Amino acid sequence: MREMLKFYIDGQWVDPAVANTLDVINPATEEICGRISLGSAADVDKAVAAARRALPAWSQTTREERIALLEKILEEFAKRHDDVAKAIMEEMGAPWKLARYAQAGSGPEHIQAAIDALRTFQFEEQHGTTLIMKEPIGVCALITPWNWPMNQVAVKVAPALAAGCTMVLKPSEIAPFDAMIFAEILDSAGVPAGVFNLVNGDGPGVGVAMSGHPDVAMVSFTGSTRAGVSVAQTAAPTVKRVAQELGGKSANIILDDADFEKAVARGASNCFDNSGQSCNAPTRMLVPRDRLQEAAAIAGKRAESTTPGDPQGENTRMGPVVSATQWNKIQDLIQKGIDEGATLIAGGTGRPEGLDKGFYVKPTVFSDVNNDMTIAREEIFGPVLSIIPYDDEDEAVRIANDTPYGLSGYVSSANLDRARAIAARLETGMVHINNASLDAQAPFGGYKQSGNGREWGPHGIEEFLEVKSVYGYSEAG
Repeated sequence: MREMLKFYIDGQWVDPAVANTLDVINPATEEICGRISLGSAADVDKAVAAARRALPAWSQTTREERIALLEKILEEFAKRHDDVAKAIMEEMGAPWKLARYAQAGSGPEHIQAAIDALRTFQFEEQHGTTLIMKEPIGVCALITPWNWPMNQVAVKVAPALAAGCTMVLKPSEIAPFDAMIFAEILDSAGVPAGVFNLVNGDGPGVGVAMSGHPDVAMVSFTGSTRAGVSVAQTAAPTVKRVAQELGGKSANIILDDADFEKAVARGASNCFDNSGQSCNAPTRMLVPRDRLQEAAAIAGKRAESTTPGDPQGENTRMGPVVSATQWNKIQDLIQKGIDEGATLIAGGTGRPEGLDKGFYVKPTVFSDVNNDMTIAREEIFGPVLSIIPYDDEDEAVRIANDTPYGLSGYVSSANLDRARAIAARLETGMVHINNASLDAQAPFGGYKQSGNGREWGPHGIEEFLEVKSVYGYSEAG
C-alpha cells in the first residue's frame, strides 16, 4: 500500500501544515490502495510563496534552457513510465494496456508536444515601430481531474514550463499517486526549487485557496462544468485568468453513405473506452431514422462483446468506474433512461455478471432516444450510449448543437466534402471526421459550457502568456 503523505514544495518533500489523511480506494477491489494528506490554505500559501520566489529567475530563462529541462524530464519519465502506469491502474481502474500505453503514455506525448511547439514559438513580433511581446503570466494554479490524470497533469505542466511560468499543482485526491510520481520525476530532472510545487487536497480545502489566492495570476482547471463555474467565481474577485476544460455531450453523426457497420461499432467502442470516463466521448450517436434498428443491433453487439474485468487482466479492455459515487450516479441515470421510455438494447443497471465487487458498470446502449431525455442532456461519464434518430442532415446538425456543451463532434461519411460541410456547422471546439485521431499539436478545448481556452501544442503555451505592446521600440524607417 502506498503511503505518500508529504507535499512537494520549494524543491523538497514536506509535511502538511496540519495532519489530515485520506484513504485512496482501488475501484476494482473497493479496498484501500494508499493514503495521502489533504492540504489546507496554509499549505497553499507556502507553495504559492515558493512559486513566487522562483518566478523572476525562471521567467528569464532562455528558450534553449527550457527545452533542455523538458528533454531531461522526458528522460526521467522513461525510467518511471511503468510506475506511473501501475499507479493509474490502481487509483482509477484503467486496464493495464490502457494505463500503460494511453494513460501513462500521454505524459511524454504532451511533454514532447510542448518541446516541439517551443522550438518555433514566436515570443516577439515587430509591427512597425511597435514590439509585441508575450511574457510568462506568473504563478499558475493547476487543478487536474482523475479520469485522464497524467494526461491533464502533463498538458498543463509542460506548456507552463515552456512559457516560463511557475506553478502549484493540485491533482485529484481520488487519483493522486501518478502526479506524485511525476513530481519525483521533475525533481530528478532538476527542475529548479519553487518552479513546480504539488499540494494534495480536495476542492473546498485546497482548490478554493488556490483559485482565490491573490498571488496566483492564472488558474488552469479541468473537471466538471459545475466545479469549473465555482473555480471561476472564486477567481473573479482577483480578476485572474481562468482556463477551463469542462464537460461534454458529444454527438456522433453517422451519415447514410458511411460504412455503417464500421462507423457504428467504432463509435460504440469510443463511447465505452476508459469506462466512458472521457469528456470528449461520443455519447450521442445520431443515425438515419430508417437505419435505427440496424445501428442499435450493431452497437448492442459491441456492448455485449465489451466485457468489464480485472484491470490487471492481460486482455481486459474495460475496467471499473472510479468510485462508488460515480457508480451510483451512472446507475441512477441508466434507470432514468428506462423510466423515460428509451429502449434498452444492451446492459442496464447493476454490476456485470460475475463481478460482485468493484465499481463495474455494464456497457449500456439505449435506442429510440430523443434529445430531450435526461440521458441525452446530462453528461453521464460512464459507458452509456444513446442512439438518436434523425430525418435529414439539417435535423442531425440541429440535434447535435442542441446541448449546453460543445467539446467534440464526430462525423462519418464516405464523402469527405459532405463530412466537412457538417463539421463546419457543428458548435464544437473539435470535430473528428471518420473517427480521425487527436493531434497533439492541435488545440484541445470546447465551446459553450465545455469551457474556454485551449490546451495542447502552441495554443497550450499561449494560455500561460501575457501580451505586452512596447510602442516606439524602434525608430521609424
